[in-house]
Amino acid sequence: MVGTQYEHAGMIKHGAKMIQAVMNVNVPKIALYIGASFGAGNYGMCGYSYNPDFLLTWPNAQTGVMGGQQAAKTMEHVLRNSAARKGKEIDEDSFSTQIKGIQEHFDSQSDAFITSGRLIDHGMIDPRDTRKVLGFCLITCLESKVRKLRPNNFGIARM
Repeated sequence: MVGTQYEHAGMIKHGAKMIQAVMNVNVPKIALYIGASFGAGNYGMCGYSYNPDFLLTWPNAQTGVMGGQQAAKTMEHVLRNSAARKGKEIDEDSFSTQIKGIQEHFDSQSDAFITSGRLIDHGMIDPRDTRKVLGFCLITCLESKVRKLRPNNFGIARM
C-alpha cells in the first residue's frame, strides 16, 4: 500500500505533474487496456475521465478503482484497526468470509466484458486487430484536426 514514505518523497507532486501533462497534451489521446489497470494508474495514463479520443480494451483486460486483492487487504486493515480501537474480538471465520466476498465482488466488476458493457471504454477489440484499429484511430484523429466544421446557419424551432 502507498504510505507516508512515498507521500513524503513527492508522490502527489509528481502525480500532479503527470495529470497536468496528460490533460494538456496536444496529440491524439488513445488508450488501450491490455492487462490490469487499477486506481490512480488507470486515471493517470489517460483513463476515461481524461476524455481520450479512443479508449479501447482487449477481452482479457481488467479495469477498476482497485483490484480485488487490494480492496480486500485495505478493508481487512480498516476493520481490524476499528475492532482493536473498540476493544472487540473478531470472529475469524465470518471475517475471512467477508474479506473473500469483497475480493470476489471487486474482481467480478473489473472484467472487460462488464466494464465495456457499462461504457467505461469505447469498445472491445480483438487483439489480432490491434495494429489495424490503432491505425484507424490515428487516421481519424488526424482527419478531425483538418476537417472544418460547418455550424448550422439556421435557428432551431420547437414545435
